[in-house]
Amino acid sequence: MSYRSIIAGSDSEQPDVTTATSAAAEAFAGYRATSPEARADFLEAVAAEIEAARAEIVEAAVTESHLPEGRISGEVGRTTGQLKMFAGVVRRGDHLGVRIDPALPDRTPLPRADIRQRQIPLGPVAVFGASNFPLAFSTAGGDTASALAAGCPVIVKGHPAHPITGYLVAQAVTRAVQKAGLPAGTFSYLLSTDFKAGIELGQALVVDPRIKAVGFTGSRGGGLAIAAAAAARPEPIPVYAEMSSINPVVVLPGALESDVEALATAYVGSLTLGAGQFCTNPGLLFLPKSEAGDAFLAAAGRATAEAVGATMLTSGIAQAYAKGTATLRATDGVTVVGEGTPGETDAPAPQIVEAARLDGVTDEVFGASGVVVRYDTVDELLPSLDALEGQLTATVHATDADNAAAAQVVAALELKAGRILFNGWPTGVEVGHSMVHGGPFPATSDSRTTSVGSLAIERFQRPVAYQDVPAAILPEAVRDDNPWHLARRIDGELQLP
Repeated sequence: MSYRSIIAGSDSEQPDVTTATSAAAEAFAGYRATSPEARADFLEAVAAEIEAARAEIVEAAVTESHLPEGRISGEVGRTTGQLKMFAGVVRRGDHLGVRIDPALPDRTPLPRADIRQRQIPLGPVAVFGASNFPLAFSTAGGDTASALAAGCPVIVKGHPAHPITGYLVAQAVTRAVQKAGLPAGTFSYLLSTDFKAGIELGQALVVDPRIKAVGFTGSRGGGLAIAAAAAARPEPIPVYAEMSSINPVVVLPGALESDVEALATAYVGSLTLGAGQFCTNPGLLFLPKSEAGDAFLAAAGRATAEAVGATMLTSGIAQAYAKGTATLRATDGVTVVGEGTPGETDAPAPQIVEAARLDGVTDEVFGASGVVVRYDTVDELLPSLDALEGQLTATVHATDADNAAAAQVVAALELKAGRILFNGWPTGVEVGHSMVHGGPFPATSDSRTTSVGSLAIERFQRPVAYQDVPAAILPEAVRDDNPWHLARRIDGELQLP
């Protein structure tokens, strides 16, 4: 099957940025004016179109990504689930963010005006597809779903690692746009499979004056380049980039008092899942210096030795992994704990190393590579946690006996990560209303946001206040009779849910 760009509903031989952004700008007024019900119906229709093409999409994604069918099938469900979740957000009116301070004309010494606030969409959004999630973080993934839910037309820059998959999903979105009778520029998909041309395409998309925000998942270098281009525009725009994370895991002494073998096996399972190509891969683990810690490390080494390398997403990613692991092993104070077996088609071997210190071992190695650092006491551990860069996740393994130490660790980690989890593993991100998939730089370019969960919609909106605007011309969202109000008044006072 061939793959092409889709610009405002029409197949195109060339990824024409100007045509796509012009169509998106023309579509914006009509699309943002859609009712919550109509927009929710559209999001659900996108999910239905993807489900209808599931077999073809799964086959293409398995072939292009080298990921197993079960993983890809689950990713289809996650993609459609995100769309349905945002449909629910829109249908309930959660996206409106309405706040009302009713007028207080008799207040002294100064009366208060009637002030009403709602969220409005920013405008056309550029979304960059990710290499490691050909569906859930790509053409119709979380960035696209949340931007469409906010009322923003979307232009996707497809990833060359899975062009056919991206094209098939783009066709599904386009069918939903057409069936809903929405403006053709509501969605476009631009693709270049040439590496250099793809970079130029992405840069052109970011600097186009009609683009008002960017969603990106990828490398730190790529995210920083996009953010720099966006900041240098005559009208700078926000870039929401998820970039780099080693997702530290802290094992406290109590966690080693039961089944050390099972804990170590679970660690290696998370580390090697999907060839380690998860942005939440547990790349750094802090372990007590104790006999139980020694037993854990030995068990992790054995489990790693039994692991077989899996084919990575692209040859470029495999080469970067080989370079990263070689650099790590050549670092002073680093010893190999366990190394697996290379797989077929030059699939690189998983590895775990122990480092005597943090210096030189905290750069992300994208793949199944883990670093273990030992500590004597929590007082010794805390400065190491303070020295870490921003992370997407941080994990603590502990029992009730560790509560005093765990409280100190959590206080340190909440300044470093967007999600803190206990007695689990960070690979796997639940799509829900409370999830945060973000974190301080360089995990993301904006630590106040998340790319997973319903809060993601706020990235593509801004608040507007309406002061003493006549009721007859107030936007429907902030009228007194609006059924989607999120604010409540009790005895004339504002009550927020």
